Amino acid sequence: MEQTLSYVLVTPYTVAKSRTGGVVARLLSRLDLELVGAQMIAPDEAFVRDYANLLRSQVDSGNPRGAQLIADYVENNLAPSLGRRHRSLFLLFRGIDACKKLSDICGALYAENRSVESITGETIRDTYADLIVDPADPTKVSYFEPAVLTPRSQAFADANLLLFERFIAGEPNLVQNMVYPDPEMIERTLVILKPDNWKYNSSKPGTIIDMFSRTGLRIIGIKVHRISIAEALEFYAPVKGVLKTKLAPIFGRKAKELLEGEFKIVLSEATEKALSDSFGVEYAVDQFGQIVEFMSGVRPENCPVEEMNNPGAVKCMVLVYEGENAVAKIRDVLGPTDPLKAPTGTVRREFGSNVMVNTAHASDSPENAKHEMGIVKVEENGCSNIIKAYLAMKR
Repeated sequence: MEQTLSYVLVTPYTVAKSRTGGVVARLLSRLDLELVGAQMIAPDEAFVRDYANLLRSQVDSGNPRGAQLIADYVENNLAPSLGRRHRSLFLLFRGIDACKKLSDICGALYAENRSVESITGETIRDTYADLIVDPADPTKVSYFEPAVLTPRSQAFADANLLLFERFIAGEPNLVQNMVYPDPEMIERTLVILKPDNWKYNSSKPGTIIDMFSRTGLRIIGIKVHRISIAEALEFYAPVKGVLKTKLAPIFGRKAKELLEGEFKIVLSEATEKALSDSFGVEYAVDQFGQIVEFMSGVRPENCPVEEMNNPGAVKCMVLVYEGENAVAKIRDVLGPTDPLKAPTGTVRREFGSNVMVNTAHASDSPENAKHEMGIVKVEENGCSNIIKAYLAMKR
């Protein structure tokens, strides 16, 4: 069957209430679709107008009032207010029957009040959305918050994706819509949800985002990214020297002890140093190669030079957080490098396996955050190109 593309738009209210992680966890753990793109967007008035008009034309026979309800919501809640745009999270999924599967997990809109007992929590809207009508006039909606927006048919999805592609193609990947009273106190930090979170569909990435939400920081940028060999080599370059310094003497000593036990001979300190400078260094370099392979999916020595900048074979998620003391707050929730030494309740203690497969990276200083953001190109996002290629293929 044909693979299709569809989307979920997490509303500004859901994003502002830090429910993003819960929504992402639900989407990833209950679908056999692939998350191929993610972008934090801040719609302008022109986009909101066009999107609302498009939604009004997309009438669902099962709920004919729904199109107008959603369109009115978009006009009233996605548009800028008081001169400031509002963040929404755009999630792009690919797979067989993508639109229907996303629609089912997001949940239907209901035109009537339902009792608390009748809400099961099965869908995203069951958990996070509200639709309240006036008891005196059931046709009048008193309050409506859908939590997420997603098209009800593939034809609607394709039409909406064309609109989104045209908008996000010219938009920055980092949403800068906040004016802080003390801007000098504001930091940005980088978080990477590593490839071990994406081996199979699970709630892990969403749960980790939810854990980071306890910091009170704002996500201003997000993308699905495949780290290239070149990026991984540059990103972890400082680690290579540290590995040589720390590991070479340890494994030089171990090599000396093994040789002494095997050949029943006592080796000199000079021999131990020679083993450290040779075998120990090679071991450290191999460990560095394993880190690069873990992040990119390919051993650096196995990659032709001309392919060094190609997207890697495994994916991760890149997030940029903003707020006061952002670096320290994120690292406190993340926990130390070794998951076995991490405190209970930290991300690495909950989800990490060892010092390499430790589920996430977070910058250790504002300066390194800026440097690392440059390496993984946080200003760039591939969502627009993915949509463009998909729609071109369908023509």
